[in-house]
Amino acid sequence: MGLIRRPKVTQRAMERAMLGVSLRDHIRNEDIRKRTKVTDIARRIAKLKWQWTGHIARKTDGRWGRKVLEWRPRTGRRSVGRPPTRWTDDLARVAGIRWMRDAQDRSLWRRLGEAYVQQWTSFG
Repeated sequence: MGLIRRPKVTQRAMERAMLGVSLRDHIRNEDIRKRTKVTDIARRIAKLKWQWTGHIARKTDGRWGRKVLEWRPRTGRRSVGRPPTRWTDDLARVAGIRWMRDAQDRSLWRRLGEAYVQQWTSFG
């Protein structure tokens, strides 16, 4: 979740530059977003991640993309302390442990995707 902060800050800076607005003008980010009508980068990233994951999970031809999604470390254990999250950890938070099976149903996957985007963007 911490990785999304930099693109959001950059996007806000670009939007301010588009409008010629300075930080000293004390205009809220929401007001700037309404004026530019640009999609929030966090929402776009989350949506694309969800769509790509569903696409790869539905593949059955044995290519490496699905193998990467299913990969687990050999030991099955993670390091002591707070281990880094894997690509699929936040997917499982929204869709559950059987998210690979749920991805086969496109309409269910789309509905879960909206919840995922909401959950993912609320942290940034």
